[in-house]
Amino acid sequence: MASAGVVEEEGVKKRSKLPLLLGVVLALVLGGGGFYATWSGLILGGDSHDMAGHEGAPGPMTGIAFVPLETMVISLGPDSGSSHLRFTAQVEVVDTAAADVTLLAPRILDVLNSYLRAIDTAAIEDPSAMAKLRSQMLRRVQIVTGEGRVRDLLITEFVLN
Repeated sequence: MASAGVVEEEGVKKRSKLPLLLGVVLALVLGGGGFYATWSGLILGGDSHDMAGHEGAPGPMTGIAFVPLETMVISLGPDSGSSHLRFTAQVEVVDTAAADVTLLAPRILDVLNSYLRAIDTAAIEDPSAMAKLRSQMLRRVQIVTGEGRVRDLLITEFVLN
């Protein structure tokens, strides 16, 4: 019977911690290798340490110009909570097209004025609609000026009073 008791004690052996230890060491090595490969630019193609300013300051910005537009005051309808909209913007253009866009400024103002008068006053008063209004106005300006001249429309003043 003594031999049966010895067999039972051997069956309850503790598991080896070697696989767990190997797994932790392997995870640390692979994690460190992945970090180094990303940081050094071996994968994902970027030099993130260069972006931190170690290599030098960025070069001058070229290729863009801004054309200011005159301030417009648009009368809003009687169903509106406000009586007027004061709107000012600048047009971001390719620097070689700045003179052409400046020449077309009266036509741009006409298109924007017509659009802002035609839309529902609830759309003007809704703060979340600004992105949609901006994209609609940008598209109209790009049609007036021709493709490839205007990059963006920057709204500098949009005041309801």
